[in-house]
Amino acid sequence: MNKRLILSALLVLSLVGTAMAGEAKPIQLALFNPVQMVPAEESIKGVSLGLIYAVNQDVTGLSFVFFGVNEAKGNTKGVEFGLGNWVEGFSHGWQAGFVNRVGSRFVGLQSGILDIVKGDLTGAQLGMVNWAEGYVHGAQAGIFNYSTDRFIGAQLGAVNMAKGEFSGAALGIVNYAEGPVRGFQGGIVNSAAEMHGLQLGLVNYTKSLDGLQIGLANYNGNKDPLEFMVFVNWSF
Repeated sequence: MNKRLILSALLVLSLVGTAMAGEAKPIQLALFNPVQMVPAEESIKGVSLGLIYAVNQDVTGLSFVFFGVNEAKGNTKGVEFGLGNWVEGFSHGWQAGFVNRVGSRFVGLQSGILDIVKGDLTGAQLGMVNWAEGYVHGAQAGIFNYSTDRFIGAQLGAVNMAKGEFSGAALGIVNYAEGPVRGFQGGIVNSAAEMHGLQLGLVNYTKSLDGLQIGLANYNGNKDPLEFMVFVNWSF
């Protein structure tokens, strides 16, 4: 009996998907691609519900896969819930899952174990590992936070790394910036190529200081007025 019900459900989904091809779709019901009511090449504006794996072009509205992955080959607007949420294009809204990934610009909130944005980010990433490869205007909070382009906002985590220009506050055990920092670094170890502001930690390092360092060991590479000082170092 169970086998007959499953086979019937698969047949119905396939037949309905074929009949609706090419039309606007308000709802998606999927077991796993390609066994889904709306073919992967079509878009959804409304609700997408899946059991294991649902795939569509663009999705606007609510996407919820109970035990698997939401995938959009294009763009998404709305809310995505699943073990994994994967968007090839841009995304506006909220992604919640173990792994969240956006291939282009993201505006909104990512909350998961691993959050990845390959383009610009406006909003926040809240996860164990947060990774942004474009311009960030917002916040990253997790165990490891990483950004490659200009960052405006806050990094809060055990390890914070910024490869581009950083403006704002970095709070963590280790704060590392390959570019100039304008603002504040607070942690056990703070390192910046250029520091324009305040470093507060046990060990503070910068190649060029325009501001204040407070800590057990403070290194200022431009040696103006002092290269190294305990407790406090400054250059204005």
